[in-house]
Amino acid sequence: MNGWHILGAGSLGSLWATRLARAGLPVRLILRDQAALTRYRAAGGLTLIEDGQASLHPITAETPHSDMPIRRLLLACKAYDAEEAAASLAPRLAPGAELILLQNGLGSQEAVAARLPRVRCIFASSTEGAFREDAFRVVFAGRGHTWLGVPGQPQAPAWLDELHGAGIPHQWTAQILEKLWRKLALNCAINPLTVLHDCRNGGLRDWPGEVSGLCAELAELLRAAGQHAAAAGLHDEVLRVIDGTAANYSSMYQDVAHGRRTEIAYLLGHACQEAEHLHLPVPQLQALLLRLRAHLHARGLPLS
Repeated sequence: MNGWHILGAGSLGSLWATRLARAGLPVRLILRDQAALTRYRAAGGLTLIEDGQASLHPITAETPHSDMPIRRLLLACKAYDAEEAAASLAPRLAPGAELILLQNGLGSQEAVAARLPRVRCIFASSTEGAFREDAFRVVFAGRGHTWLGVPGQPQAPAWLDELHGAGIPHQWTAQILEKLWRKLALNCAINPLTVLHDCRNGGLRDWPGEVSGLCAELAELLRAAGQHAAAAGLHDEVLRVIDGTAANYSSMYQDVAHGRRTEIAYLLGHACQEAEHLHLPVPQLQALLLRLRAHLHARGLPLS
């Protein structure tokens, strides 16, 4: 049976799981351990809150130690957990297994692909919005789009039709790295500043100079990395995102506010590392990274 396995019950993982299950597709959740599985069963399943309406989905769940083979896995965990999470499931991956990697930033995808060279890794980038209201309760907060692809491979897999049937807006692209770089740049221009200025996304309208300066350096970095399409019109899109999500708190802001580890290493850290590799000076991005690390250190949070 070519069903779906989804690792974790975070915001996007839950959002995919509930929609796939609602469409009648076989879905199994992989939870962290037996304790998480017990809590999940006590909750009766995943609850999706969409347009103010709550619906309960009693999706089958298991721990990583189940012996059922995995043929298609959506890895929707945080970027810093992706490599080890994928490796822990390696004994269960069937020949020809496919991994859909839905992580923020860049760096984790390549790490997973290097760790599991016999597996087909499909990169994904989503603009959909969701947040966890409570354990196993997710709110669908913003409709968006998901790009999927394998760099340089234009042929889409047949199972993409299942996403269409589940109402998950998507598109396959051989230029998936362009999409990932563009999203990384958007995140680098917005998320750290919302943390440092303690504001919603719309609050960045009060800091136009900082935003434009970061966008200029990020666009230069994208061009130096060969991602010219991702660099085009970056500043204008950042301003549109700030306006369009003005009332929202960025994901990094929410992580810091809840005392959680951030994905700094795969966003701003990756951008600065790539600039160093390309011998490209990015003083504003470097200064922002230092400020953000100091801010995290003051709150006792990991710096990477």
